[in-house]
Amino acid sequence: MKPDDPLLQILACPLDKGPLHLVVPDGPDAAEEEAVAEALYNPRLHRRYPIVDGIPQLLPASGEQVSDDEHEELLKRMAP
Repeated sequence: MKPDDPLLQILACPLDKGPLHLVVPDGPDAAEEEAVAEALYNPRLHRRYPIVDGIPQLLPASGEQVSDDEHEELLKRMAP
């Protein structure tokens, strides 16, 4: 998923219905890690939703609660 994908404008968190942010891979091997590391993130609830084969998994059960340390890391990796 690209940061300028129009789909990002309409996707919402299934729990609080607020906007989600694209989290992009970070580092020199980012292109190789893209399928694994790409996700949508809700910083308000500290929940990350995976993107599998380009398809966001937005069921509440698909979301994963992240720790405070991981939250800080994800904030740094959010696409502008």
